[in-house]
Amino acid sequence: MRTTLKALGALLTYPTAELRAALPEVAAALNDEGALDRTHLRAIEALVADIAGQDPLDAEEAYVGLFDRGRYTSLNLFEHLHGESRDRGPAMVDLKMTYERAGFRLDARQLPDYLPVLLEFLSLRPPAEAREMLSDCAHILRSLGESLRDRGSPYHAVPAALLSLAGEQGLGARREVPAAPEKSIDEEWMDSEVVFGPGAAAECSSARKPASVVRFMPRPT
Repeated sequence: MRTTLKALGALLTYPTAELRAALPEVAAALNDEGALDRTHLRAIEALVADIAGQDPLDAEEAYVGLFDRGRYTSLNLFEHLHGESRDRGPAMVDLKMTYERAGFRLDARQLPDYLPVLLEFLSLRPPAEAREMLSDCAHILRSLGESLRDRGSPYHAVPAALLSLAGEQGLGARREVPAAPEKSIDEEWMDSEVVFGPGAAAECSSARKPASVVRFMPRPT
């Protein structure tokens, strides 16, 4: 599982020449470890083929357009929960402290809630702890995966694979994406906070499970 987490995190990073050169190695590592079933491996293979098959500049432009210009496909997990509210700062500090207690130091330019950073950290932790932490943020991973899938992006394979590793329910039913262009990220922050599915009210109830490694959102008992 550790190699799989590290490989999936790498696939979510900016498609540099170095990453593109390493794609065969990444795909081989995922196959060799065997942590994912054949369905998820095929979806990951399609993503690898898509990145490798694009012109490098096109791949980079598509990546920026997908992950850096929309709230619902952001790889910064706390943006899905807190946006730019005051709650995001303490959540970032708590997560960074979780890393530091485990001896995991961030580069000064790295944000602790950036999904590839989280996966790098989890690849160094015991599998049970990694699964629990993925389960904590399953609702975010599911929303991210569904948003990517509904936009026709093969990157949806990564959140789907992470949900499988956590033993959580996979992506929900496909939704229609409006033909109108996505609002700018500044406009999106003006909207109300994202609610993830019909269980959102229960997520915010007073009956809460004790905190585990780090709590991305309270989960019902």
